[in-house]
Amino acid sequence: MATNVQVEKHTNESSANVIRRFQKRVQGAGIIPRVRSGRYHSRIKSGNVRRTARLKKLVKKVTYEKLLKLGKVAEAPARGARR
Repeated sequence: MATNVQVEKHTNESSANVIRRFQKRVQGAGIIPRVRSGRYHSRIKSGNVRRTARLKKLVKKVTYEKLLKLGKVAEAPARGARR
């Protein structure tokens, strides 16, 4: 899916003009919007990865609740509660 943009320098043409023509071709090819759209895109995790992460969270929750019942862990204050 790579799009090559190529510009040849004409005789008696300045470097600035070559760069300007190159930028116009890149804009016309739509390369910059495509690159920017994928900039912050994160990959979807596979089912196995999600399942193992969920199982780890459940085990951690069960052990915390058990320690809380035994009084070995102090209960955390509610988040965002009014004073």
